[in-house]
Amino acid sequence: MAEAALAGIGVLVTRPWHQASDLMSAIESEGGTAYAFPTIEIVPRASEIVRTEVRSLQPPDIAIFVSPNAVQHGLSHADSAAIAAVGPTTAAAIESAGKTVDIRSATGYDSEHLLLESGLANVAGMTIRIIRGGTGRELLADTLKERGATVEYLSVYDRVAPDYSADELSTLEIQWRSGAINVVTIMSVESLTNLIAILPQWCSDQLRQTPLVTPAARVIKEAVDRFHNAPTALARGPQASEMVRAITDLGPIATGQP
Repeated sequence: MAEAALAGIGVLVTRPWHQASDLMSAIESEGGTAYAFPTIEIVPRASEIVRTEVRSLQPPDIAIFVSPNAVQHGLSHADSAAIAAVGPTTAAAIESAGKTVDIRSATGYDSEHLLLESGLANVAGMTIRIIRGGTGRELLADTLKERGATVEYLSVYDRVAPDYSADELSTLEIQWRSGAINVVTIMSVESLTNLIAILPQWCSDQLRQTPLVTPAARVIKEAVDRFHNAPTALARGPQASEMVRAITDLGPIATGQP
């Protein structure tokens, strides 16, 4: 019987708790061990605050959702606008909620690819509502404004760094020192920045030489800028299957073997 692809590999999963299960299950189905260590916590904004902000906005022609979290906490605020989704996971969340996705990227998973779609090409005179967390990249807004649109943000949740106890951090360090953690998965630059800030010093030093797997080229750039020779792997997409494929492709590198 062939050995499972990730047998003997421990993977640190830094996604928020409620979004980590698919990736953790996929890792473990291939024989790996997944260690949950979220570096971002999603906190919904108070509904009365969001409703107050909505009343100050113009009715949108297009509502863009940047993430599944934006869908979960803000889908009702699309009003009667055409709906656009950044990435297939966000699109799937919209469709699971019974809504139609009018504009989505044919290829790719990020804002750059969504901006290539014809539905966002001729937006002069339109009002576009970007539904997101408290902060984020400005690329969508800046580009759509250049195309003549009025762009307004609606923040429906905040991303905060979790507060880990000394005992939780000590447990993580013991696991890492024992060789149990061989790969780290990171989904965003913010996740990486929070991880570096949260980790005990020994783990932070070890991060420099632990393979980092991500679906975002921006994360790899940030890691290389910080750590120079950091081992990294770019997954084809954020789905659990693509992340596991990228981890598997690391081969012996994941266990520190030549």
